[in-house]
Amino acid sequence: MNTKIKSNGYLVSAFSGFVLFIALLTTFSSNASNEKQLAPDFTLKSKAGDNVRLQEQRGNVVLINFWASWCGPCREELPHFEKLQQEYEDLGFTVLAVNVDEDPNKANTLLNDIPVSFPVLFDQDDAVSKMYDVRAMPTTVIVDRDGNQRLTHYGYKSGDEVKYQKAVKALIRE
Repeated sequence: MNTKIKSNGYLVSAFSGFVLFIALLTTFSSNASNEKQLAPDFTLKSKAGDNVRLQEQRGNVVLINFWASWCGPCREELPHFEKLQQEYEDLGFTVLAVNVDEDPNKANTLLNDIPVSFPVLFDQDDAVSKMYDVRAMPTTVIVDRDGNQRLTHYGYKSGDEVKYQKAVKALIRE
């Protein structure tokens, strides 16, 4: 019986140490992703036909969302970005929706069903997506007023929009 208690105690200690290690690793990863790093500048053609350059948005908080028409979570996420745009636009915030479809007509068809007021940009050759290391659809990047990339989030699940709203509010206050 004593041996079992000792071995169970060892397992509890080992498990506790593992949990602490994971917690520290998660904290380190979160802090590392919050470090300020200048967002790569780009210029892309918009749905409206004009060129939009990220650097011209300096002074604003910018949410860059990489999306595709075939991506279900992207479709779910776009209306949330429209709400953010409407709520914070007057405070110096904008969304830039970067579509990665090879054919912009696919994006335009989707936007007939999900209208948005923010600029929709086309990255047909994936040049900007590569600059931002887009490895999942959707990918969301938030850039502060000084042009620093402050948050990168891969994928989307319901509730992520709350995280985005908190980040946007905090950066608007900076």
